[in-house]
Amino acid sequence: MTTPTTKVAILIFDGLTALDAIGPYDVLRQVPGWEVTFVGKEAGELRTEAGGLGLVADVAIADAGEPDILLVPGGSGTRSLLADAEVLDWVRAVDRDTKWTTSVCTGALVLAAAGLLDGRRATTYWQSFDELRDLGVEPVTSRWVEDGKYLTAAGVSAGIDMALHLVAEEVAPEVSQAVQLGIEYDPSPPFDAGSPAKAPAAIVDAVREVSARRASAS
Repeated sequence: MTTPTTKVAILIFDGLTALDAIGPYDVLRQVPGWEVTFVGKEAGELRTEAGGLGLVADVAIADAGEPDILLVPGGSGTRSLLADAEVLDWVRAVDRDTKWTTSVCTGALVLAAAGLLDGRRATTYWQSFDELRDLGVEPVTSRWVEDGKYLTAAGVSAGIDMALHLVAEEVAPEVSQAVQLGIEYDPSPPFDAGSPAKAPAAIVDAVREVSARRASAS
């Protein structure tokens, strides 16, 4: 059996956004010699935001060892992690020896709550900029932001872009391009409404309203 050269830990939890974890996973698992593991506070099944999809944490954080790359996805479940001392302590401990510490969407709030983004540039989901700012980090509008070994992605689908950038930086651009072709990641959406700067104002307002209703119901 070939020993993996790079170990990747993706933290999962109840209330995560599925694509935040699965998008980067499908990029990173393609890299030869990389081992990607889903890690949870405890091992076992965890449910996504709407509860309709289950992902399995194969390893508990206590048994996760020392990954080379940590990835924290986002989702409504990150809010409970912001006050979870066990998870935040683990994130800080793992970060001491990582090559890269990364996040997607509101996963950046967890890194910020752990104190890892103090004085750094970072991004997150566009509706969570104020929350990131409240945690002492000035948000940047970008698909991904690299600051030292910290690599944060904007909302949901941006995790794929971030993961491809990570592979290019850590291995080689050619490997990243091969992975991109392998997953046929060639976006051509039917509408240019993927950011609040591009979407019609009425659509932005509608999305904000839906998000506010979900937050008040939770």
